[in-house]
Amino acid sequence: MSQENVELIQRAFEAFNRRDLDAFLELMDPEVEFTPYERVLEGLGPYRGHDGVRTWWDEAFTVLPTFRVEPGEIRDHGAVTLTHGRLRGEGASSGVAFDRVMWHIARWRGKRQVWWSAFETEAEALEAAGLRE
Repeated sequence: MSQENVELIQRAFEAFNRRDLDAFLELMDPEVEFTPYERVLEGLGPYRGHDGVRTWWDEAFTVLPTFRVEPGEIRDHGAVTLTHGRLRGEGASSGVAFDRVMWHIARWRGKRQVWWSAFETEAEALEAAGLRE
C-alpha cells in the first residue's frame, strides 16, 4: 500500500503543475488539513477541507502564476510520504523568480491526503510527521 502512496503523491504534484484542480481534489480527503510553508512564515493556521484547497489554489496562482513543484526524492514511510524537491516560479506583479528547497510531508488514508505541509528542512518535516531517521 505504501508504494501506492508514492504514486499518489506523484499524481498530486503532476495535477498541481498542470493546474488541474479537480484531479488535485480527488487526492484530498474532504476534511484535509494543510499548512503551506508561507502560512507558517506568516503565523497563520492551516487551510481545511476542499474549500480550503480551493482558496489556497486561487491565492497561490494569483500571486505566483508560474508556481510549480519539482519533486525529487520521494520516501515511503507507510501512511506518510516525504518528498524532497524544489518550488519555483515568478511573482505576478514583480516578475521576480523564486527557487526554494521543499520538504513535503503527506499523511494518507484511503488513497487520499488527510494532512500535508511543506517545510524548509528535513528535520522540521520529520519532526512534524513524528518520524525519526
